[in-house]
Amino acid sequence: MSTPIHYDQRLFRSVANSANGEVSGQTLFTYFQEADLLWGTYRGGAVRFGTLTGRVLTDGSLDFAYQHLNQENELMTGRCLSQPERLPDGRLRLHERWRWTCRDFSEGESVIESVLP
Repeated sequence: MSTPIHYDQRLFRSVANSANGEVSGQTLFTYFQEADLLWGTYRGGAVRFGTLTGRVLTDGSLDFAYQHLNQENELMTGRCLSQPERLPDGRLRLHERWRWTCRDFSEGESVIESVLP
């Protein structure tokens, strides 16, 4: 990306996910950023509440760990790498490759898009 991306106080919603994932179009993410430090919260759909912590890399991509409590009261954990894409309307689309670090340790892909205020 030619212009630096700032994730602070951006809202995202899931638009696609692998079958083994737990986020859906009902899941809303809020991201925060200080320098290269990234953190956020998410909830909705199968996710009661979740957090993520990681970093923003020099190319604007994200590397983070996540954890959430799902509707079955299971604590789910994983790792994620996200590649940003700027959409024509100025919003961001994140192409995510993730892996559970619990349960079956499977991998998946998802897409989330920023929500306009």
